[in-house]
Amino acid sequence: MPNLDLLLLKGPSSGNIAQSLDDLRYTILTTGVPANSDGMSELRIYIWLILLNAPPIRSEIYLDLVRQGASPAYAKIRNDTFRTLATDPLFRRRVTENSLTRVLNAVAWKLHDAHEARVNGWMSPPTLSMHNGDFGGSPDVSLRSRSSLAGTVTEGSEAGAGAHETMVGYVQGMNVLAAPFLYAARSETEAFVAFERFITREVPGYVRGSMDGVHKGLALVDAVLEIVDPKLSKHLLGKGMKAEIYAFASVLTMCACTPPLPEVLLLWDFLLAYGSHLNILCIVAQLVLIRDQILGSPSPNQVLRQLPPLQASKVSAIALTFVPKIPEDVYEQIVNHAK
Repeated sequence: MPNLDLLLLKGPSSGNIAQSLDDLRYTILTTGVPANSDGMSELRIYIWLILLNAPPIRSEIYLDLVRQGASPAYAKIRNDTFRTLATDPLFRRRVTENSLTRVLNAVAWKLHDAHEARVNGWMSPPTLSMHNGDFGGSPDVSLRSRSSLAGTVTEGSEAGAGAHETMVGYVQGMNVLAAPFLYAARSETEAFVAFERFITREVPGYVRGSMDGVHKGLALVDAVLEIVDPKLSKHLLGKGMKAEIYAFASVLTMCACTPPLPEVLLLWDFLLAYGSHLNILCIVAQLVLIRDQILGSPSPNQVLRQLPPLQASKVSAIALTFVPKIPEDVYEQIVNHAK
């Protein structure tokens, strides 16, 4: 089991990057990322950057985007930022609305510049060179099969690169997705790098204009619930309660919409380590945790209107028990739904 401080300071002791990443994931699963009661950790953002294979950038690159001023999506961004985790005192104390606005606007500019370059056949503008080979980085392991839960990487996310060729602009909900990165980061530049990498490599289907990845994810919540708990699934469907009614925010925000924030960060440690696609199973796990309450209610909508406080350890543990129950074809859909 690796010493996290030593690993971040010196890198893999054996030079075996893949094995060190497996050890890092296992440490996250078994002992977690050291943090205080507010979820603050000196290590978390760097662990996330490693897991996302997001190499550092010069601060000047981020500042150049900020200096470009209001992006085409600026009005939409300002309409969202003031209500981002508005009732969470920890977030409001640490992250200002201006900081969130700057990061979202910079990402919107980068997506806009990338789209313009592709459409017009330009050479890549400077903002597209963030993740080139000059910065090195760990192997890209963001797209994993179920065998990765045992530590085996089977496929690289670059295979799905074509899936986000059509991704442009800002969509509502990106503000909540950005929030954990800003809370965990020690600078806006770090938050920008991690967030941009996450939405363009892990969940591009969530932030395309059609949000097709979110809708696929909602259908998969229904499918997984039917597999792992047929009785609960039948009860909800009998009341007209498909996942699209109660789980949209949970899918789109990777459960960041469900407080408390320190538990969200713990869940994200798990999701970034073993695959963001597992959020689908984590949503179902939250339903299973309150199944008796749902089954006993004549109006499940009232129960599901606001999920109980997130319990990351319980949710991730239950989610992992679902994995062997899910047919291969369905699991493949889960892995790929957000691409």
